[in-house]
Order: sequence, then structure tokens, then C-alpha cells
Amino acid sequence: MILQSKTLEKLRLLINEETEYRKGPKLVSFFNELGFNDSYGDGFPSRWAYTDDRLSKINGTPEIDKCIKKLFAPINFIGRFDELDIHISAFNEYLAFDKWKVVRQGTEINFAPADKITFTSTKSTNLDSEDDFLNKDFNEVSIAAIGLDASVTVVLELRIAEIKKCMLANSPLSVIFMCGSTLEGILLGLAIQHPRTFNTAVTTPKDHESNKPKPFPAWSLNNLIDVACETGFLKQDVKKFSHSLRDFRNYIHPYEQMNSGFNPDKHTAGISWQVLKAAVFQICNAQKLKATSK
Repeated sequence: MILQSKTLEKLRLLINEETEYRKGPKLVSFFNELGFNDSYGDGFPSRWAYTDDRLSKINGTPEIDKCIKKLFAPINFIGRFDELDIHISAFNEYLAFDKWKVVRQGTEINFAPADKITFTSTKSTNLDSEDDFLNKDFNEVSIAAIGLDASVTVVLELRIAEIKKCMLANSPLSVIFMCGSTLEGILLGLAIQHPRTFNTAVTTPKDHESNKPKPFPAWSLNNLIDVACETGFLKQDVKKFSHSLRDFRNYIHPYEQMNSGFNPDKHTAGISWQVLKAAVFQICNAQKLKATSK
């Protein structure tokens, strides 16, 4: 099976953090089971670079099939098969362009030809285009209105003030990093405020060995976004563009930015700032609805 670059990118995300957060040693162990003989130590590249390199080496060989089957092995998702099926469905949207799909048949993972690519129209799902999203007018950002712990609220409000200064100074890279970290701080505070809600979602990240929810500090931004959307704090439009912000923020690693050729501009910064404002707006509304329904 030969995968296109976009499919490989999605596969890398699934391996590195979406199915579980794999640190360097776990990534080495994962790929060594596919025939590599790597070791983890000083000079180890970024997780992204390492996974991209290993996937490029096995792409088009039987090992890429083994990699996908290993990733989605049902034995690793006991008690959370719904989550496994969500991951497979998301991956199949990419794999369809390679004319294949992953099929789970009970405890077995297999492949089948994907004869026809059919995706739901954005109109029927009410998802905005980028221009529509950017043109939406959200209220002035108010971290205090979310109702998080007072101490973290002060820190987050200072970050909002700094983001505004960076926008005026035309410093897009700073805007992106600040927006990403601020969104992560807001969603982490929300999870701490609503532990039962966040720990019982289908997309809640779980420890591989104990099958229990990971402690909140171990959640990735990707995890926080997905669960916040599933539990009604964020809507699909913000989820869609929040993942773009997450991808932008990953370029905080200079070599990742260099390898991708990513050069943020004012437009990119505008998307990031709009995502953050929209997220705050939707979270505030969700908090009000939850308060009135009690």
C-alpha cells in the first residue's frame, strides 16, 4: 500500500498523540516492532520528524499495512471500541484517496478497496468556510466570564492582552503560539472544573495499561479540543479551525517549521485569533446554558 503525503500526516498524528500520547521511547518501541533497530537517547529528533521519517521508509512496503493494523489493534482499545471506530472512520477519510479503507470486523483489522469517495457537503453540516468563519463578529474576549479559577483567569487575561499587542505589532508567529497556549489553558481549566464530564466522554484519552482516563495535565490540545466539542462546550466550526491552530502551534519547533516551509503571515494570525475569540464565546454560552439547566 502506497499512501499519499496527507494520509501519512494523519497517520503520524494518530500514532503520536491521537490514539495515545507516545513519548520518544514509546515511538521507538512502536517502530522497532516493524523491523527498525532504533534506540532513544541524546540527539533524538522531534517526535514529528522521527515518525515522518520512519513512515516514509516503510511506505509502499508490507510494513505500512502492519503499522496500520498495529495502530488500530482492538486489543489496545478494550472497553473503548467506540473510540477506536471514531479513529478508523477519521483515518478512512484520508485513506479513501489512496483507494483503500480500514475495516474492523470484531477483533480483526483488515483492508478493503474504497471504490467511491463520498463526503458530506459542508452545507449540510453547517460548517463555515474559512472566509465565513473569519467574518463572524464575536463579543470582546472575556476570560472572566468563563468562570475558571481566579488565579488562572488572571494569567489568561494577561495573555489575551499580549496577543492584542502582537497583532498590532504584526508578529504572526507570536500570535499563533500565544493563541494556542491560551486555548489550551482555557480548555484545561474547563476540564478541571468539569472532571466527570470530561472523563466520561467517548474521546477521553485513556492510559494504555490501566484503561483509565489520563490525568488532565497529560492531555494534548487535540484531546481537549475533541472532548470539549463532544461535551458541547465547543461547536463543530470552532473544532475544525481549532485543529488548524493546533497544527500551526506545533511549528514552535524550528526544525518542524523549516522542514514544512511554514511561514505564517497576518492572515494565519487572524485565523488563530478568531479561533480563540470564538472558543471563548461558545464556552461562555455553554456555561450559561449548563447553569440555567440545573
